[in-house]
Amino acid sequence: MTANPRPLGIIAAALVLILDQAIKYMVAVPLALKSRADVGVDILPFFRLRWLENRGVSMGFFHADNETARWLLVGMTAAIALFVAIWMWREKARGDVIALGLVLGGALGNIIDRARFGYVVDYADLHIGEWRPFLIFNLADAAITIGVLILLARAFLLREKSANTESLDNG
Repeated sequence: MTANPRPLGIIAAALVLILDQAIKYMVAVPLALKSRADVGVDILPFFRLRWLENRGVSMGFFHADNETARWLLVGMTAAIALFVAIWMWREKARGDVIALGLVLGGALGNIIDRARFGYVVDYADLHIGEWRPFLIFNLADAAITIGVLILLARAFLLREKSANTESLDNG
């Protein structure tokens, strides 16, 4: 009998949520990045901490510039997080459960920000010179992206494996 993978998803979600909120606290309070939003803090030649108040969702879509839009975004993202939580609870594959935990933890971290402040705190600025392959993001965004990529890779690889097994069985 296979062990229940749900605790791994819950642990992944909790770790992402706790780390996300802790890092956001550190950039907001001890580092006071908001007061140096134009400059930021160079950590490595290709990585800078910068303050950004993201009032939209992924890549700035659905910009919430008033209270109604803000709470609509909170509601919409909470509904998506609930869907992910239910999917995670029903999922049996350990890899998918962990990936869904990453997505759930990241979503909850960003929902908390938007509910508390009206925006999501973004701070990670990866760059090569002036070229920025990504928008400024946070740990929650990274966890969501990694979780979705794991889900997509697993779906693609499992489909390919299944197709190969079927062709061998039929051949």
